[in-house]
Amino acid sequence: MACTGMQLSRLGGQALEHHKSSVAAGRLSPQTSLKASSRRAQTVVQAASGGSKNVLLLGGTRFIGVYLARQLIEEGHQVTLLTRGKKPVTFQIPDDTDSSFASYKKAIQHIAADRSETDGFKQAIQGKGFDVVYDMNGREAADAAPVLEALPEIEQYIFCSSAGVYLKSDQMPHREEDATDPKSRHKGKLDTESLLSEKGVNWTSIRPVYIYGPLNYNPVEEWFFQRIAAKRPIPVPGSGMQVTQLGHVKDLADAFRLCLGNSKAYQQVFNISGERFVTFDGIAKACAEAAGAPEPELVHFHPKSVEIPKGKKAFPMRDQHFFASVDKAESVLGWRPKFGLVDGLRDSYEKDFGRGTMRKEADFTADDIVLQSAKH
Repeated sequence: MACTGMQLSRLGGQALEHHKSSVAAGRLSPQTSLKASSRRAQTVVQAASGGSKNVLLLGGTRFIGVYLARQLIEEGHQVTLLTRGKKPVTFQIPDDTDSSFASYKKAIQHIAADRSETDGFKQAIQGKGFDVVYDMNGREAADAAPVLEALPEIEQYIFCSSAGVYLKSDQMPHREEDATDPKSRHKGKLDTESLLSEKGVNWTSIRPVYIYGPLNYNPVEEWFFQRIAAKRPIPVPGSGMQVTQLGHVKDLADAFRLCLGNSKAYQQVFNISGERFVTFDGIAKACAEAAGAPEPELVHFHPKSVEIPKGKKAFPMRDQHFFASVDKAESVLGWRPKFGLVDGLRDSYEKDFGRGTMRKEADFTADDIVLQSAKH
């Protein structure tokens, strides 16, 4: 029998009261996140109201999807990860407790398929009753087309795009209605958004700026941490006053989660990143503070005055102002980032690099060229 709104509210309240009694009894610490208890309450309400979704998550074993999948499972949704099956689908991360990981591992489902092999991919996802698709690793419209063909009745398609699609502008920050660059290296993301719109599906596109946090496989904060750990000067292009923006992966996962089943998010694009902007010099200093290290020596250089070997990078970010407004996500989705820059970088450091975990080995080849040129 369907529950009334009053009954659903009572169920949620009972879940929160259970959380309070658990704290009083010593089963949970007082520091246990109210957010977690609120999610548990929401899970109870979803279960009672039939609000849980059957979710297909394309790309959930590397970075963003790792955190998103856990949030969705915690909220009571059925989640299936689709990967090529070449590495373990589940692994424990520093944010997991033994019990939370055991629950996640038991709940998550998996389909082994390669989305580049269209026929086999479509057969693998058909007839599974998926309500929602999270596409975290699609790069081209051709990646999304088979999904739409195989799941024509899908309720919602939530896509991970990039703020890199915006046309370079003298007026900042980038807003969702700003012109995009058809020559961008992220052109495939734009084409995917266009395809989703043309097909009439309830789509939502998230455009992150620079993402950081534990498990980050892009050399963003790790690039700085490596130089700080080695006590090396940090080369910074130009004046170091270029303004940019970083967003924590867990805040990004929150935004993706808030789009699920949210009619306000249909046919909408949202920028997601940190609320505050930062200079290149500021990032280096913030990384040092997060790592508990002294303020680093910064060496500014003119990028055009040095020749860097192909395949090497003298700096991990584009040498320009690059930041976006997150006002729309805050007003429409009710989303707010929980991490400031330094505490977010500290979270990344303590749960990744500070434990000796690196995605890539340090390579100071470009640094040495830059530092040598700075002496002349």
